[in-house]
Amino acid sequence: QVQLVESGGGLVQPGGSLRLSCAASGSIFSIYAMGWYRQAPGKQRELVAVIISGGSTNYADSVKGRFTISRDNAKNTVYLQMNGLKPEDTAVYYCNRSPPFPGYWGQGTQVTVSS
Repeated sequence: QVQLVESGGGLVQPGGSLRLSCAASGSIFSIYAMGWYRQAPGKQRELVAVIISGGSTNYADSVKGRFTISRDNAKNTVYLQMNGLKPEDTAVYYCNRSPPFPGYWGQGTQVTVSS
């Protein structure tokens, strides 16, 4: 059974920063592209950042320049450094392979950006 556990979310003011972590168990993911996704209530889940096995990254236009995805393959962990947070970044953040495997979704971690 593959398990992905997200952590690091919280409540921050606009302009603040958070660092999310995604710890993987039950699988070795170092050879796979991994992504961070987010979903706000009533909205479709969207891909915000991707990192491939070789280290190349891609970002959604909405987060480009503010978010940085990285990975530590020795720790089976993917990170998302979020700076300059905006209220529209409020969502539950998930990690998964990219393209995602439907059965790999975890509980996510809530990010709330509000004054």
